[in-house]
Amino acid sequence: MKWILCAALLLAPSVMMADDGDLLKAGEKVFRKCKACHKIGEGAKNGVGPILNEIVGMPAGQADFKYSGALKTAAENGLIWDEASLTAFLKRPRDFISGTKMSFSGLRKDADIAAIIALLAANTTPASVPNSE
Repeated sequence: MKWILCAALLLAPSVMMADDGDLLKAGEKVFRKCKACHKIGEGAKNGVGPILNEIVGMPAGQADFKYSGALKTAAENGLIWDEASLTAFLKRPRDFISGTKMSFSGLRKDADIAAIIALLAANTTPASVPNSE
Protein backbone atom coordinates (compact mmCIF):
# COMPACT_ATOMS: atom_id res chain seq x y z
CA MET A 1 0.00 0.00 0.00
CA LYS A 2 2.86 2.39 0.78
CA TRP A 3 4.32 1.77 -2.69
CA ILE A 4 1.03 2.65 -4.35
CA LEU A 5 0.79 5.85 -2.32
CA CYS A 6 4.39 6.79 -3.16
CA ALA A 7 3.83 6.10 -6.85
CA ALA A 8 0.65 8.19 -6.81
CA LEU A 9 2.45 11.09 -5.14
CA LEU A 10 5.30 10.91 -7.64
CA LEU A 11 2.94 10.80 -10.61
CA ALA A 12 0.58 13.53 -9.38
CA PRO A 13 2.78 16.47 -10.49
CA SER A 14 3.16 15.03 -13.99
CA VAL A 15 -0.58 14.48 -14.25
CA MET A 16 -1.20 18.06 -13.11
CA MET A 17 1.39 19.29 -15.60
CA ALA A 18 -0.31 17.33 -18.37
CA ASP A 19 -3.60 18.97 -17.42
CA ASP A 20 -1.92 22.40 -17.42
CA GLY A 21 -0.30 21.62 -20.76
CA ASP A 22 -3.62 20.51 -22.20
CA LEU A 23 -5.26 23.67 -20.87
CA LEU A 24 -2.55 25.82 -22.45
CA LYS A 25 -2.93 24.01 -25.77
CA ALA A 26 -6.67 24.60 -25.57
CA GLY A 27 -5.98 28.25 -24.75
CA GLU A 28 -3.77 28.60 -27.81
CA LYS A 29 -6.52 27.10 -29.94
CA VAL A 30 -9.22 29.39 -28.51
CA PHE A 31 -6.87 32.39 -28.80
CA ARG A 32 -7.14 32.07 -32.58
CA LYS A 33 -10.43 33.94 -32.15
CA CYS A 34 -8.51 36.80 -30.51
CA LYS A 35 -5.46 36.94 -32.79
CA ALA A 36 -6.97 39.36 -35.29
CA CYS A 37 -6.90 42.08 -32.64
CA HIS A 38 -4.62 40.92 -29.81
CA LYS A 39 -1.09 39.56 -29.59
CA ILE A 40 0.59 37.65 -26.80
CA GLY A 41 4.05 36.26 -26.15
CA GLU A 42 7.59 37.38 -26.83
CA GLY A 43 7.78 40.26 -29.29
CA ALA A 44 4.03 40.98 -29.14
CA LYS A 45 2.93 44.44 -30.18
CA ASN A 46 -0.37 46.28 -29.98
CA GLY A 47 -2.76 45.77 -32.85
CA VAL A 48 -6.41 46.72 -33.06
CA GLY A 49 -6.41 45.70 -29.38
CA PRO A 50 -3.66 45.91 -26.76
CA ILE A 51 -1.06 43.21 -26.19
CA LEU A 52 -2.14 40.80 -23.48
CA ASN A 53 1.19 39.94 -21.86
CA GLU A 54 1.35 40.52 -18.11
CA ILE A 55 -2.41 41.11 -17.79
CA VAL A 56 -3.50 38.59 -15.13
CA GLY A 57 -3.63 40.23 -11.72
CA MET A 58 -2.85 43.66 -13.13
CA PRO A 59 -4.91 46.84 -13.03
CA ALA A 60 -6.87 47.42 -16.25
CA GLY A 61 -5.65 49.89 -18.83
CA GLN A 62 -1.92 49.54 -18.16
CA ALA A 63 -0.63 48.84 -21.67
CA ASP A 64 0.48 51.72 -23.86
CA PHE A 65 -2.76 51.69 -25.85
CA LYS A 66 -5.64 54.04 -26.68
CA TYR A 67 -8.42 52.49 -24.56
CA SER A 68 -12.10 53.37 -24.73
CA GLY A 69 -13.43 55.88 -22.24
CA ALA A 70 -15.43 53.06 -20.67
CA LEU A 71 -12.33 50.96 -19.98
CA LYS A 72 -10.43 54.00 -18.72
CA THR A 73 -13.29 54.68 -16.29
CA ALA A 74 -13.31 51.04 -15.16
CA ALA A 75 -9.54 51.26 -14.64
CA GLU A 76 -9.90 54.49 -12.65
CA ASN A 77 -12.53 52.71 -10.53
CA GLY A 78 -10.01 50.00 -9.65
CA LEU A 79 -10.69 47.19 -12.14
CA ILE A 80 -8.09 44.46 -11.70
CA TRP A 81 -7.85 41.72 -14.34
CA ASP A 82 -8.19 38.80 -11.93
CA GLU A 83 -9.84 35.49 -12.76
CA ALA A 84 -13.34 36.69 -11.86
CA SER A 85 -13.18 39.93 -13.88
CA LEU A 86 -11.53 38.21 -16.86
CA THR A 87 -14.20 35.51 -16.79
CA ALA A 88 -17.01 38.05 -16.78
CA PHE A 89 -15.36 40.17 -19.47
CA LEU A 90 -14.55 37.25 -21.75
CA LYS A 91 -18.09 35.90 -21.42
CA ARG A 92 -19.84 39.17 -22.38
CA PRO A 93 -17.42 42.09 -22.88
CA ARG A 94 -20.12 44.70 -23.58
CA ASP A 95 -22.14 43.65 -20.55
CA PHE A 96 -19.11 43.78 -18.26
CA ILE A 97 -17.85 47.15 -19.56
CA SER A 98 -20.67 49.01 -21.24
CA GLY A 99 -19.16 51.18 -23.96
CA THR A 100 -16.04 49.08 -24.59
CA LYS A 101 -14.54 49.35 -28.07
CA MET A 102 -14.07 45.59 -28.14
CA SER A 103 -16.47 44.29 -30.78
CA PHE A 104 -16.10 40.60 -29.85
CA SER A 105 -19.38 39.23 -28.50
CA GLY A 106 -17.73 36.85 -26.02
CA LEU A 107 -16.92 33.21 -25.40
CA ARG A 108 -19.85 30.89 -24.75
CA LYS A 109 -18.05 27.93 -23.18
CA ASP A 110 -16.67 28.10 -19.66
CA ALA A 111 -13.91 25.69 -20.73
CA ASP A 112 -12.80 28.14 -23.44
CA ILE A 113 -12.74 30.99 -20.94
CA ALA A 114 -10.67 28.92 -18.49
CA ALA A 115 -8.28 27.99 -21.29
CA ILE A 116 -7.78 31.62 -22.34
CA ILE A 117 -7.19 32.70 -18.74
CA ALA A 118 -4.62 29.89 -18.35
CA LEU A 119 -2.84 31.11 -21.49
CA LEU A 120 -2.89 34.70 -20.24
CA ALA A 121 -1.58 33.58 -16.84
CA ALA A 122 1.23 31.66 -18.55
CA ASN A 123 2.22 34.97 -20.17
CA THR A 124 2.25 36.84 -16.86
CA THR A 125 5.34 36.73 -14.69
CA PRO A 126 4.63 36.59 -10.95
CA ALA A 127 7.10 39.41 -10.33
CA SER A 128 4.99 41.75 -12.47
CA VAL A 129 1.81 41.19 -10.48
CA PRO A 130 1.32 43.67 -7.62
CA ASN A 131 1.47 42.02 -4.20
CA SER A 132 2.33 38.62 -5.70
CA GLU A 133 4.56 37.70 -2.76
